Amino acid sequence: MIRALFAAALAVTFALPARAEVEIQEVTTPGGLTAWLVEEHSIPFTALEIWFRGGTSLDRPGKRGAINLMTATLEEGAGDLDALAFTRAKESLAASFSYDVGDDTLTVSAKFLTENRDQAVDLLRDSLINPRFDQDALDRVRGQVVSIIRSDAKNPNDIASNAFNNMAFGDHPYGSDANGTVESVTALTRDDILQAHQDTLTRDRIYIGAVGDITPEELSTLLDNLLGDLPETGPALPEAVEPALTGGVTVIPFDTPQSVALFGHAGVERDSEDFFPAYLLNTILGGGGFESRLMTEVREKRGLTYGTYSFIVDKDHADLWMGQVQSANNRVAEAIEVIQDIWADVSENGVTEEELEAAKKYMTGAYPLRFDGNGPIANIITGMQIEDMPLDYPATRNDKVNAVTLEQVNDVAKRYLRPEDLRFVVVGQPEGLTSTN
Repeated sequence: MIRALFAAALAVTFALPARAEVEIQEVTTPGGLTAWLVEEHSIPFTALEIWFRGGTSLDRPGKRGAINLMTATLEEGAGDLDALAFTRAKESLAASFSYDVGDDTLTVSAKFLTENRDQAVDLLRDSLINPRFDQDALDRVRGQVVSIIRSDAKNPNDIASNAFNNMAFGDHPYGSDANGTVESVTALTRDDILQAHQDTLTRDRIYIGAVGDITPEELSTLLDNLLGDLPETGPALPEAVEPALTGGVTVIPFDTPQSVALFGHAGVERDSEDFFPAYLLNTILGGGGFESRLMTEVREKRGLTYGTYSFIVDKDHADLWMGQVQSANNRVAEAIEVIQDIWADVSENGVTEEELEAAKKYMTGAYPLRFDGNGPIANIITGMQIEDMPLDYPATRNDKVNAVTLEQVNDVAKRYLRPEDLRFVVVGQPEGLTSTN
């Protein structure tokens, strides 16, 4: 019955009307934690997001993959419960916990019914404060991670991504696979995992968002109980790094009928006044689906690919403007040439007022659709905090988009799109392409 109620709550919650204007309250707990809350009492269900800044970039020297392995093992038993007992306890409460980690952030997502809130939070607390890290669980998850690493080594997309990141960032944590290598992961000990846990889940870098059937007072008590015993501080974050990319092509031979190409150069900071013009520019260039310049010229007019895209990558310590394309080995050289020409043309000549208005319509129309349930809203408001956005951002964001002028967009195109710095990493057997520089 509890599971059925939880499923019904999810169904109703995700059917709520799309909305971009939400009433966010800032909650400060007696223990000094700060959270953002959107109260929604129509359904007895709460979504909670807890993010820790740092992520896999905090791996210690020689311990690459430790934080990834630690994160994957958090739900493999906690407190008095081994992995199986923990799973059964979570299911009996119809609660949902998930743990993930990226270059800059470790995220914990939880959903629970109001009637089971206290028990669910106690269980979640054990997974964060008292994870068991039993050796058999560590070895089982380690085996899964090693399998992923070996599989990625045969995947052209992962090969391209790892090679590109290494070229861009070298010895910086961004320059290596967060999963680690087979050798580094195999060598990790339980003590390494305990250290990774101590380094990563710390109170000084917590960002919290909650949406649902909970009051500010209830949330305050919940958070101090849930997170109050975490370590106060962790190690220093990595230094900022400038992508060390130069223009040209890097070919990585791989036996496949289609070549995969990843390309990019340095990008734009999220807190820059140029970000919204850049975001609109990218929508026109390659981020707006079938209407983008890249898709029109590379796919529609020439049939060189099923899809090609560009995207802005905003990391905590570096920024990139990137894209990707996949094409037959005998056509990928032409696809790359067309992409280079488009990049140069937009940089030099900019875009049109018609393209800008279409991009604004696309961006402003799509934004409210993200607010389609407690979980997505909790995710959004937590991301807003980590990006240092104001409480009223959801209500003002589209106004900021609409205020961007054609002059601003074309100025950003000239300053940020640098075709001479565009580096292509091509994995496959491309005809007519050789590595340069």
